[in-house]
Amino acid sequence: MTEDGLVRQELLTIGAFAARARLSPKALRLYDRLGLLAPAHVDEVSGYRYYRADQVERARLVALLRQLDMPLARIAEVVEAGAAQGAALLATYWADAEARFASQRTLAEYLRGRLSGRSTDMYGKFVVETVELPERVVLTEKRHTLADELPVWIPASLTRLEDGARECGGTTGSPFVVYYAEVTMESDGPAESCVPVADEEAARAWAEKRGRASGIGVRVEPARRLAYARITKAQVAHPQIIAAFEAVEAWIGERGLSYDGPCREVYFADWDAAGPEDAVCDVAFPVK
Repeated sequence: MTEDGLVRQELLTIGAFAARARLSPKALRLYDRLGLLAPAHVDEVSGYRYYRADQVERARLVALLRQLDMPLARIAEVVEAGAAQGAALLATYWADAEARFASQRTLAEYLRGRLSGRSTDMYGKFVVETVELPERVVLTEKRHTLADELPVWIPASLTRLEDGARECGGTTGSPFVVYYAEVTMESDGPAESCVPVADEEAARAWAEKRGRASGIGVRVEPARRLAYARITKAQVAHPQIIAAFEAVEAWIGERGLSYDGPCREVYFADWDAAGPEDAVCDVAFPVK
């Protein structure tokens, strides 16, 4: 018997392996192409794929992970890791997935309210007021960002700017974030973190030292009248914050006011020390 014949006796054809693994040959070819499960042998003449029986467990694991909607790159990490590390990677992925599902469940309930005409009931829980703000000099950091990056970028950028403000005579007001265009999972703004500072000359020198690549700058924020709704730490999450912005927009429309600049979030409280029901933020639109 030839060596090739011996190999074929010891290995399973793709059809036989697919039946044992309870997968289709099409799925096995896909896993091969993606580097998740390579055949043990490929005939150089015919191109036929052959698998070892001990590859069945890996094939089934890949298929089960696919049922969790796990990205292919993450599947590769799990199957290549040892048992304990693979289990830890799966646990991390699923915790993230459950958090995402919870957020989507809340968003779905909010959208049901909008579609059924109950959105006006949601607006009723927000009290809209106005405030007059003077002209201010602000340290800024501007960047294009997607929605899932905001929870990391906002506190990090404001911390950088507040550190700089201490070298520029201190802060003169609450930090805020301006949205020049929509920030979602498909639209990346840009957004701009801002911290009011006392010393414009010192602020410009501090920003210049960091260079243009940092995204840090200085500008004069004109005097503005803001229409705003105050929200709690729990309401900062989507979709509650969307309802708050829409409540302010509805209030502006009812009074025949016009917009005088992009929307913003003003953070006036210690985020880390605040509880879920503590007020931490104003969602606002400049109006005239």
